[in-house]
Amino acid sequence: MDTGIPPSQDYTNPDLSPVSSVQSKEEIRRQRSLILVLILGGIVLLALFALGIFFLVKPATDVARIRDIFIIFMVLEFMVIGLALVIMIIQLATLVNLLQNEVKPILESTNETANTLRGTAIFISENLTAPVIKFNEYISAMRRLMEMVGLFRKR
Repeated sequence: MDTGIPPSQDYTNPDLSPVSSVQSKEEIRRQRSLILVLILGGIVLLALFALGIFFLVKPATDVARIRDIFIIFMVLEFMVIGLALVIMIIQLATLVNLLQNEVKPILESTNETANTLRGTAIFISENLTAPVIKFNEYISAMRRLMEMVGLFRKR
């Protein structure tokens, strides 16, 4: 559909609005930064692992050095686990914020709409449907009475 508006200014499609393109550029920048940090962290961990292996294979390695290297690896592991927990807590806080500020108002609005619809259905039932049914009852009774008297024939 050609609207004569360039795609960058076509506001009918939410995927092409300037706001979402800015957000997606921001998200792409964050994702690239996160990937870069993860890659650098992985390289550092591999370097430390290689350094530990180097010290372990030296012939003069005693038990104290092995213990120290193991403790260092355990500390690094706990740091990675702690970072993962912090990221998980941030994601959980974001989810709770989303539920409170986005989903809850939508559910309240939906509940209000359902109650309004229920009230409208009751109103129409009482003020339109019931009188029409009563009127049809009276017409049917009058027709039956006239058929019995002989003014109308049965169909």
